[in-house]
Amino acid sequence: MGKMRSGTVGLRFTILYASVFLVSGIALLALTYLLSGNEATTVAPGQQPPGRTGLAAAEQHIRELERQLSTVHAQQSRQLLVGSLIALVVMAVVSLVLGRALAGRVLRPLRLITAATRRVSAANLHQRLALTGPVDEVKELADTIDGLLERLEASFVAQRRFVGNASHELRTPLATMRASLDVAVAKPEPSAQTVALADRLRTELDRVDHLLDGFLVLARAQHGALVDRAAVSLGELAGQAMTARAADVAAKTLTVDDEVRAKAWTRGSPALLSRMVENVVDNAIVHNQQGGWIRISTAHDRSEAHLVVETGGVILDQAQVDRLAQPFERIGPDRTGSEDHSGLGLSIVAAIVAAHGGHLTLRARPEGGLRVAAALPAAAAAEGGIG
Repeated sequence: MGKMRSGTVGLRFTILYASVFLVSGIALLALTYLLSGNEATTVAPGQQPPGRTGLAAAEQHIRELERQLSTVHAQQSRQLLVGSLIALVVMAVVSLVLGRALAGRVLRPLRLITAATRRVSAANLHQRLALTGPVDEVKELADTIDGLLERLEASFVAQRRFVGNASHELRTPLATMRASLDVAVAKPEPSAQTVALADRLRTELDRVDHLLDGFLVLARAQHGALVDRAAVSLGELAGQAMTARAADVAAKTLTVDDEVRAKAWTRGSPALLSRMVENVVDNAIVHNQQGGWIRISTAHDRSEAHLVVETGGVILDQAQVDRLAQPFERIGPDRTGSEDHSGLGLSIVAAIVAAHGGHLTLRARPEGGLRVAAALPAAAAAEGGIG
């Protein structure tokens, strides 16, 4: 039987059981005491001695006997009361122990249901509680949860199927439109208007393709099983992302403070984790000021691997920053002016971090700018080491 915490149903059951027992015991004790106090003690009359002298002596003797009997009766009542109180205290302790045991036994199926439900995630919705036992309220609750899991599994399967179908169906017309543009421009001496229109349409198609790619990655992170897990270094991914964006950093004359000292090993999907780091770095570059700065660092401890990216800039509202992990959420005109980005960057980061059992923290820096910190479960030393 697990240890009961304060405020749990088990503790309330124990207190209720003990309280009912104590109230019953006190009522029984009071009734016993009242009945014992109403008992009448009579003295059988003795033989009347002759003469008034003998009568006076007899009356004196009777009064003495009555006083002694009253004293004995009072002592017996006190002893009965003390003994009953001691018995009540002992039984109160026993009732608490028994109440705890009974509450634990009654609530044990609920604990099993709670533990099994906590283990359910998008990756194992096929599992069921399958509680055995008599058909009672607890069994009905377990069966209801199993039915809910079955409906959730069907919904997730439908979503994954839709993502797969959408990936194929939407990319096909995009490819067709690109081919049509290429054919139109490839004609002999195309007009300037045709070339300009083709360039504009290619730009819009690139945006749609980028947006579609973001949706697919977000859907995979939120609903897909991570079947390609491997040991991944956040430090190496950060270095690769910064190298790939070196031209954009130079174009904005950004100062990069590279504090990547640890490899910070974690375990997960290499493709998704690489996309996560790329999005964080991309967000720091795109939504930065001309001549601004970026500070990127990695760290690790025994339980987590950390990636932290900070940027300078204007002072942001923390309430708005908290919403950046939602799709299409942006802050201010400086974060909405980018024509080449879908607004899914940090929402994809949040989904990938959550899919790997980590947590993402977004903080508005008091001096201005944004701090993005991702913490993921650290990989075991046998999977690549830590550091």
